[in-house]
Order: sequence, then structure tokens, then C-alpha cells
Amino acid sequence: MKDMPISAASGARAQLSADIGGTFTDVVLEDGPRRWSCKILTTPRAPEEAILEGIRRLLDESGVAVQRIGLFIHGTTLATNALIERKGARTALLTTQGFRDVLAMGYEKRFDAYDVHLEMPLELVERPWRYTVPERMAADGSVLLALDEAAVYQAALHMREEGVEAVAIGFLHAWANPAHEQRARTLLHEVLGEQATVCISGEVCPEIREYERLSTTVANAYVRPLMSRYLRRLAQQVSQLGLHCPLLLMMSGGGLTTVDHASRFPIRLVESGPAGGAILAAHLARQCDLPKVLAFDMGGTTAKVCLIVDGEPERSRRFEVDRAWKNLKGSGLPVRIPVIELVEIGAGGGSIGRVDGLGRITVGPDSCGSEPGPACYGRGGNLPAVTDANVVLGRIDPDHFAAGRMTLNTALAAQALLAHVGKPLGMDAFWAAAGMSEVVEENMANAARVHAIERGQDLEGYTMIAFGGAAPLHAGRLAQKLGIRRVLIPDGAGVGSAIGFLRAPIAFEVVRSELVLLSQTDPAVLQRHLGQMRAEALAVVGSAAAGAQLHESRLAELRYSGQGHELRVPLPYSDGTPLDMQALRELAERFEAAYEQHYGLRIPNSPVEIVTLSVTVSTRMPPPEPSRWGGSLRKRSPEGQRAAWEPATGERQPFALHRRFHMQPDDIITGPALIAEDETTVVVPASWSVRRDDHGHLMMEAS
Repeated sequence: MKDMPISAASGARAQLSADIGGTFTDVVLEDGPRRWSCKILTTPRAPEEAILEGIRRLLDESGVAVQRIGLFIHGTTLATNALIERKGARTALLTTQGFRDVLAMGYEKRFDAYDVHLEMPLELVERPWRYTVPERMAADGSVLLALDEAAVYQAALHMREEGVEAVAIGFLHAWANPAHEQRARTLLHEVLGEQATVCISGEVCPEIREYERLSTTVANAYVRPLMSRYLRRLAQQVSQLGLHCPLLLMMSGGGLTTVDHASRFPIRLVESGPAGGAILAAHLARQCDLPKVLAFDMGGTTAKVCLIVDGEPERSRRFEVDRAWKNLKGSGLPVRIPVIELVEIGAGGGSIGRVDGLGRITVGPDSCGSEPGPACYGRGGNLPAVTDANVVLGRIDPDHFAAGRMTLNTALAAQALLAHVGKPLGMDAFWAAAGMSEVVEENMANAARVHAIERGQDLEGYTMIAFGGAAPLHAGRLAQKLGIRRVLIPDGAGVGSAIGFLRAPIAFEVVRSELVLLSQTDPAVLQRHLGQMRAEALAVVGSAAAGAQLHESRLAELRYSGQGHELRVPLPYSDGTPLDMQALRELAERFEAAYEQHYGLRIPNSPVEIVTLSVTVSTRMPPPEPSRWGGSLRKRSPEGQRAAWEPATGERQPFALHRRFHMQPDDIITGPALIAEDETTVVVPASWSVRRDDHGHLMMEAS
């Protein structure tokens, strides 16, 4: 499937999206106001198989002709999993002589100074495969030492002998001048062949900070062969299915990109699934007029938390993959990519519970995934997972799981809970399940508290938006722990990230380091650089969004000269007006105001320095249709009842049963209640109530 503009799909209105998670693959089909969705167990050995099964199922259920589908959007954890599990390509690094061990030295500090058992992150490239050659660029881009091409040639011969599959090239100060990297790539292709994967830092991450630039380039090279093969297989097989429409990939920064670009820079896909969830939450915040939102996404493997203020999620240029040591900052693999700022922990429906050496119940971070899955799946798993706990606690109907396509085995769930949690602590399976539930909810609450505190936010007054297959089961209790009094569960909550893909713009961000004092900046030169960056972004976005209305945003990262951290500030004249001296003075004022807001002071007469420029070009998304809640509420009668665990009272008690799709606008339900739908169940705590709006969203509020 080649990249093509969306406008090429003339007359087609239906759209598809697919989100591959660690346990389930979610597929969504929208045709105008109608939507169909399904959850398929992920097929780790061939991820595209679950997607194709989901597409076939939805086409059959909906009766929508495959020719009507005009867009297919995909997000995947494949790149992330390859990095975490160290299952990428055999990768080599080619760098400047004397800088062989940058990856091992990292930040040259311990992320936990007092832990004597601390383990540093393992490098993706072992030392024997880190090659150096004589060459040197200065920080201003001038050549201090010419590239030794004979040394590059010899390194390439050795790589070929070692069976290297991918090469990352990262020379000193290549962000200022990538000429040596470009020439080295040409020489490597002459020896290794044009089909060899060679990534250069001047294209992957043209920014200052040597360790992060090299780490990002190596990670991109490490996963690129895997991702390229996967995307080619997926494109070929969906085409054979009759799906001849644009295929776009969700990026970690919340925008969509083409297959070609995703194949070249797969590192930008590492948080694509969570980004889709954040985009959905931002869309709902605008639709429902919610100025402060805590997005809570809990799937089968992880839980994600993101703050959204005034309809926009916070964004960052840094991310750590696989924080392997107590979830501490610095214990993961750093990458510099556009990413939505969120916190992710190992707490999902498949997270495994056990008793540690101190006799405490622990949950996660490891997950039983889809193979074999929780014990209740009956697929060979014998370790207790959060889903097993929810089945035993009565929150999940075992006969109607995943729209009735899976029957859960309550006896197997209880057996696993008793063996691994109950017996070691002298309790039965029910209380083991209750303990696991409380622990996983407290883990998520603590992550949300820390995330909010780090950003100077108080969660009082926030509304939680809960989505993902497991989030509505735990959202009420989590809100109680955080002091949040309103929880929105959107229509289609169980497949929220996949729906979010369909709300995302086609967008691409270009970032360049530009170290210069603001007082010495020539606005004409700055404008020329911004124009070049805009052209690069348009080359990506324009290929997929021909004829669409585009929006451009420009940011600068600035700091007081001599400092080590920057603040992101919007550039003046976002309408494209050329920069002038007045614009630079306004930029300085914006920076100082932002600095004062963050740190409580300004530093008078201290020179301000531009560190990085950023240009993002994106398609404009239409504003969401406002949500209407109405005024006259009708109390809905339950359709039955089931005994379930109520943490507030510390006992099992009757919960009223409802079907979400039987609810009408302005219906109200009082807790304790269970509201079941095809992909999840909403647990309404005692003393809470739920009402439905005209879009099908549920608002759960504390009395």
C-alpha cells in the first residue's frame, strides 16, 4: 500500500482504526455517525493477524462495503516491545573517535544514589559493535578534522563479517553539520548494500546533547528493520483484503504520518497507543467543556495517566522507554522525540499479583499478556492477574466477556488467586482478590499524584476521563483515592485509544537545535531556518493531506545563558508574518514570563539563549459537537443484580445490573451498580450516580 493523499478516497466516508496492545488488539469502524468495534486477543508472533481478523469481523457485522473505507489509521506497541524485550536487529554504532562509550556513560550519574543494588540500563549496542573513525565537527558546524573514509570502509567490512543488520551513525556535533554522517552512510551502503538499514543522527535527532542524540538514533536503527517488514506485510495484506485507501500511523506526539515516514523513523511510534488515548481525552474535554482533565487509560498491560488543561495535553521532547528499576527516572532508555507527556506503569488487566519477601501483595509490572493470558481465560495461564481478581469480586460477568465471545472460568481464577496470594497470607481467594484490587488502584493513584505534583497541579477540581478495557472497572475507586468527584466514561470507552486515532490530525514536527543568543539573532536568518523546517514538515504532511486546510505552529526552546534546561515558548506571528526585531523582543518577554511562572522569579539583565526551534504543520480538525446533558433526569430501573465487592464498605453487597446500550439520554443510575457493555464494565460505587448525555457518554458523580 503506497502513501496516497486522503483526498484520493473520493466519496468514501468510512474510516478504520486499529490499536495493538499487549493483551488485546482493538479495531474500530466508523461510517458517519455509526460505529462498530471489537477486541481481539493480540497475536504477538504476527501482530497483523489480529488486525485482519478484526477488520473482517467488523465488515461482516456492519455490512459496510470495503470500498467505502477511505482511511485506515494504525497504532502499535511493536517498536516499544522490541526495545523492552531487546528483540530488535543486530545493530552497530559508528561514532567519532574517542566517543565509543557515550552510550555506556549515559548521564554520568546514578539515578538512585543510595541503592547499592542499582542496575544501569543495558545498552542496545554492545561494546564490540561500537566502531569509531577519525573525524571532527565543531559546534558551529565547521570541519576541524576531515572524515577518514578509509577507516569508515574498514569498519563497514568488519560489520559485514559480523552480520550486522542495522547501523546508527552519530558523529560529534552532527546536529550542526551532518555532512560527515551523510558521506559515511554512502560508504556503508557501498559495502553493506543499499538494502542495509543505516540511520544518521542528523536526520533522526538533529539536536544537542550527545548521549540522548545517539541513544535515539541507535533505538531507531534497532527497531527499523522489524517495523519496516511489519508495515510492508500489513500494507500488503490489507490491500489483498480489498482495502485500497491511505494507511496512516499514529505517532507518540499525537499526529498521524505516512507508512514511508514511519518505516524510516519508527522511533516516533513508541507511544502511539497512549497518544491516541490522550487525543480522545482532549477531544472529549473540548466537547464536554471540561477545563481540567485527568485522562486515565487502563488496558491489559499498562495504565497511563495524562493531564489535559484547556483541551490540550502537555507535550514534551523527552521520553524514557522501559524504566526497569522501580520506575525511576533515569533507569530507562532515553529518546528525544515529540511525545505527549504522560506517566505509564505496569498496571493492567493482565498484571500479575504475587506476595513478596516481606509478605506484601504486589501487582505488576509484568503482565501475562494474551499468551497465555490471565488464569480465567483458560489458555494455560496459572498466575493470578487483575482480571482474575475482578471476576472473583463479581465485577465482570464471566459469561459475557468481550461481547460474549469469550467465557471466563471463575474457578480457575479463584484457584490461581488462592495458590499465589491467598495461601501465603492465610486468606481465601475472595480476600486475595480484594487485596490485589486495592493494591493496583493505590499504585495507579500514587502515579497520578506524583505526575500532578511534578507539574505543580492539584487534582481537586479535575474531571477524570476513563477509557480502555479495564479503566471503567477501577475509575470510581481511583477517583475516590484522588479526591476527584466526577468521572466521564466515553461512548466506546473499551476501545478508547483506537477511537482517538480517528480524532487525530495528520501532523509532523521538525526540530532543529539553533544555539544563539537572542540579542545576537538576525530575524531574517531565523525566518529562513523556520521556512526550511516548514518545507520539510510540508513534505511529510502534504503527501497525505493534499487539499486539506493546514495549520502551522512554531515554538522555541529558550533558557538563560549558562543554564542547562529550557522552556518551550510559542513564537510570535503564528500567522506566518516574517519575524522582525519586535517579534524577538516579544519572544524574550514570553520566555521571562514563562520562567517566572515556573520558578517564581526573573533574572534581570541575564542574556536569553535560543536552544531549539520547532515547526509543526498539521491538518485542522473540526471542532467537536457540544455535548448536551438535558435537564429532566429519569431514574432507570435495574435489569437484575449481582453480589460484588464494595471497597467503601469493605464487604460484598448487591450491585444493580444495567446494560449501557439500553440507557437513554438523561437516564440516571445510582450506585452501587454495574453497567455492562461489550468491551468493558463501569463500576459505580455506593453514593455515586451516573447519567447519560446525547452522545452516549456517561458522567459519574459523587453524591
